[in-house]
Amino acid sequence: MMAWIRLRALILKELLAILRDPRSRVILIGPPIVQLMVFSFAATLEVRNADLLILNRDAGYWGQELVHRLDGAPTFRSIRPVDGPAALRAGIDRQEAIAAIQIGSGFSRDLAAGNAADLQIILDGRRSNAAQIVAGYLDGIVEGLAADAAQVAAPHAGPASAAVRVVPRNWFNPNLTFQWFMVPNLVAAIAMLIGLVVTALSIARERELGTFDQLMVSPLRTHEILIGKVIPPMLIGSFHITVYVLAALFVFGVPLRGSLLLLYGSAVFYLLAVVGLGLFISALAATQQQAILGAFLFMVPGMLLSGFATPIENMPGWLQAVTLVNPLRYFLVVVRGVFLKDLPVGEAVANTAPLLLIACVTLGAAAWLFRRRLE
Repeated sequence: MMAWIRLRALILKELLAILRDPRSRVILIGPPIVQLMVFSFAATLEVRNADLLILNRDAGYWGQELVHRLDGAPTFRSIRPVDGPAALRAGIDRQEAIAAIQIGSGFSRDLAAGNAADLQIILDGRRSNAAQIVAGYLDGIVEGLAADAAQVAAPHAGPASAAVRVVPRNWFNPNLTFQWFMVPNLVAAIAMLIGLVVTALSIARERELGTFDQLMVSPLRTHEILIGKVIPPMLIGSFHITVYVLAALFVFGVPLRGSLLLLYGSAVFYLLAVVGLGLFISALAATQQQAILGAFLFMVPGMLLSGFATPIENMPGWLQAVTLVNPLRYFLVVVRGVFLKDLPVGEAVANTAPLLLIACVTLGAAAWLFRRRLE
């Protein structure tokens, strides 16, 4: 009973130390909401408002039709005709357009005859990811034009000679709305950022304010101090996750197809792992500045190695092994699955078990380092 009274007093003291400070309140409420709103719209891998250069040497129908189809595509902001190859090169060199298209003089004639037509696409490789996406858009438009030309050339041909028609079906996100992918990611990423910063500042703030020694001579035991340092950041992290889930549902219209129970059950172990990392950083840091730097030192590689923006499968084998100790990697799978595809219980457990292991290791390391500092 006395242990619970002491622990409750420490938890209240930690929460009041955070919430009574105006700067802390602003940091905990303002930036996370702004980040969610800004990143949901700005952090996108889609390519829009792209500019094209076109050199059309063909006087026939299909060359003009290709220009019209490119001009009508919503991806491209402007289609600027040029008068020679030198202008194409200069436009790409000066980054006036991400792609340039040169239509050969016999383009319409070759298409009408069923022969290979002369079409050159030049891409700005300095923006490699955007260039690949634009190349896919252009390939789709050109393939559609070629299929229509083949149908016009042989209108009475049988099914065997008809152009193959591919009809894509996008599971879990039928309209490929990028916010449906980005917002669940941000639920996990921003919760990790807030949890790391709040926890990393905990012990470092005690040292700077001179209250750390008072804490040591209090009736609290070492494990009670650690528990009292763990619970407030977890409560704050749970609050942020709740706010982000509500924003995802009612602001961005992201569907929730799975179980909230699974999401919050996994979130408990995720926050434990994050808080363990934060406590370890806080025990190492002597000042709050060092604690913040330590939190961001983990945050940046943690984001890059989580599958947030780039697939883990595309990374080198040795780097994929490093991602196994990243808690964000596992919780991203749970959040995306709960929102978009009704994640099965078995898959949720398979991604929560590593979080429990990481939490045990990080909290154990933080407790050991904390006790060693006391000695």
